[in-house]
Amino acid sequence: MMTEPRVTALDGRPAGRSAKTKLSEIVVVCSKCAKRQGLRGRDLRALLKKAGKRAARDGGSGRRQKLCIVESGCLGPCPKRAVAVATGASLAAGRVVLLDPAAEPAEALAAVLNPVLPRRAVPEFGPNTALAAIRPDESPPVR
Repeated sequence: MMTEPRVTALDGRPAGRSAKTKLSEIVVVCSKCAKRQGLRGRDLRALLKKAGKRAARDGGSGRRQKLCIVESGCLGPCPKRAVAVATGASLAAGRVVLLDPAAEPAEALAAVLNPVLPRRAVPEFGPNTALAAIRPDESPPVR
C-alpha cells in the first residue's frame, strides 16, 4: 500500500494536519450586503441557526446540522435587495447565493444549504446526427 509523501516544515514536523469537527457547513455572509439591508451579522446568524435547530426538532431527521456562520468582506455581487451568502458547495460551483433577508427562517436555511445551481451544458464530442447502422458483412465507406 502506497501512502502520500508528507510535506514537512524545515524543522521536520508535518506542515499541515487535519482534525475532526462537528460542523456540517460553513456559511460565509457578506457583511457589506447585510449592512446595506439594515441587518447586523448577529441577526442573520441567529436567523440561520434558529432555522437549523427548528428543522432538526420538527423534521426529526436525526442529527442537527451545526452551522458556522462567518462574516466576510465583499463576495462579488452587490444585489439591491438581497444578501450575498456562500457555502462550500456553492463556491465549488463558482456561485454565490443571493438570500432574501425577509424570507422565513426555514426558506432561508433551505436556500443556503440546498441552492438551485444552474446546470452547465455538457460538451458534445460526438457527431451531430445519428450514425447509420452497418450490416456485419458490409465494410464501412471509405472517405
